Amino acid sequence: MKNKLAIAIAQLNPIVGDIAGNAEKIVAAWESAAARGADIVLYSELVLSGYPPEDLVMKPSFMRHLKNAVEDICKRTASRKNGPALLLTTPWEFNGARYNAVLLIDGGTIETVRAKNDLPNYGVFDEKRVFAAGPMPDVVDFRGIKLGVPICEDVWTPHVVAHLAGRGAEFMLVPNGSPFEADKDGLRRQLIRDRVLECGLPMIYCNEVGGQDELVFDGGSFGLNAEGNLAVALPAFAESVQISNWLRDGDGKWYCDDAAPDARYPSGLDAIYQTLVLGLRDYVNKNGFPGVVIGMSGGIDSALSAAVAVDALGAERVRLAMMPSPYTSADSLEDAQICADMLKTGIESINIGPAMEAFGTMLAPAFAGRDPDIAEENIQARSRGIILMGLSNKFGHMVLTTGNKSEMSVGYATLYGDMCGGYSVLKDLYKTTVFALCHWRNAHCPQGVFGPDGMVIPERIITKPPSAELRPDQKDEDSLPPYDVLDDILHQMIEGERSVSDIVASGHDEATVRRVWRLLDRAEYKRRQAPPGVKITPRAFGRDRRYPITNGFTNLVT
Repeated sequence: MKNKLAIAIAQLNPIVGDIAGNAEKIVAAWESAAARGADIVLYSELVLSGYPPEDLVMKPSFMRHLKNAVEDICKRTASRKNGPALLLTTPWEFNGARYNAVLLIDGGTIETVRAKNDLPNYGVFDEKRVFAAGPMPDVVDFRGIKLGVPICEDVWTPHVVAHLAGRGAEFMLVPNGSPFEADKDGLRRQLIRDRVLECGLPMIYCNEVGGQDELVFDGGSFGLNAEGNLAVALPAFAESVQISNWLRDGDGKWYCDDAAPDARYPSGLDAIYQTLVLGLRDYVNKNGFPGVVIGMSGGIDSALSAAVAVDALGAERVRLAMMPSPYTSADSLEDAQICADMLKTGIESINIGPAMEAFGTMLAPAFAGRDPDIAEENIQARSRGIILMGLSNKFGHMVLTTGNKSEMSVGYATLYGDMCGGYSVLKDLYKTTVFALCHWRNAHCPQGVFGPDGMVIPERIITKPPSAELRPDQKDEDSLPPYDVLDDILHQMIEGERSVSDIVASGHDEATVRRVWRLLDRAEYKRRQAPPGVKITPRAFGRDRRYPITNGFTNLVT
């Protein structure tokens, strides 16, 4: 009977659809684990395809490439005598259906296949669309040890783990693809601890790391011993392959033989900021952009977007453009320049005044007899969008939009203007969180970023009243409630799905709440046309929150 088990936890950053590249990462992790004496390598969920592969798995050619890659991995890992086995995760077809599966590959042979039983179908998850639910899984017999291998959602409820324990499992190894949400890591650890205490068995939770469109997987893989105490911990927001050594005691129970881990998972604003950095970095790099271009207004949103971009990519890959109009204040011009100097990017100025004059002349006959209004304001925003897209087309940099969740909620953004771009790093951040992150970044420099230490956003940008500067002396509060009021109302409406009457009962003015609801409801068509952006909250706009554009329900009665 084998009484020692060295488990390699391979926390990798795959690219969805890059089967060959992912296979190289898988084999490299296996080779590293083999060199350090591992018995088995645990990978995160669907590591070979990347997660989530969405409708790619509906293509027969995609599934064929996955099968060929598995065969190649088998051949390559058979070459090392007594090398570690792999718990390789991949979409897999058997019994006439397609599954989210894990393959035990040992000595170059597929010994066992297990499929995910509990398919998530909420929020960003849509697995029932593309996978069949596997049967209740049996244990995996690995060199005389009975392993339970529940896959991600299989551990979020008790039944799969209880079934595996009842079938004689001695250890639980869990592949995961769990994307970041603020304060979710504590929830994950408590959830796994609950499962461990229920079944009385140790469990290792291997999570993916990296950005995939709007999702960011934060890593932070960990293992608990049978008493629920932390036995192993991997870093957050970084790839890592770590060996965890386990021994079987006289009662047949497994315990970790390593020193107690000293890995701190970032929390609060630290975790949110690192999520923004990783999400932007991977979106730009995985899609092959040389860098980003940002319209700098001298305001807080563009300043924070620029800071995240420099931290993610380096100053040399971030192009900043100031696009003043006759309404741009001298303070804004100065603040944008100071911010660029702090970030060491440089900044160019492209005056949109001539474009405003040209559009004014062109539209004068059509606008005759009407006073200037929001139409002229939006022409300014769209002129800036044209300039940024011109720079993008000429030099290849992706336009990074700078709007936040508060603005997108109430439609305080211009289609084909400040919404024009390829990615929105602040898309799921309320304005109050934007302010908090600016203060945080000025006081902290996260490990692994490319930006400078110290202050990177001028204090005046943070403290001055926000303004779109599309007309003289304009302030956001001319059109919107104060942001602390607005954001609390929006949070209750969006994340809390609370009714108008409930929000009024929480202390808000009824007329204000009704007005915010109307703005939120009427802006849905704009949000459908917005670029993707980093998911932070439990209800990000997009796949998390799907409301009809044509919608007769107003919720104003209750």
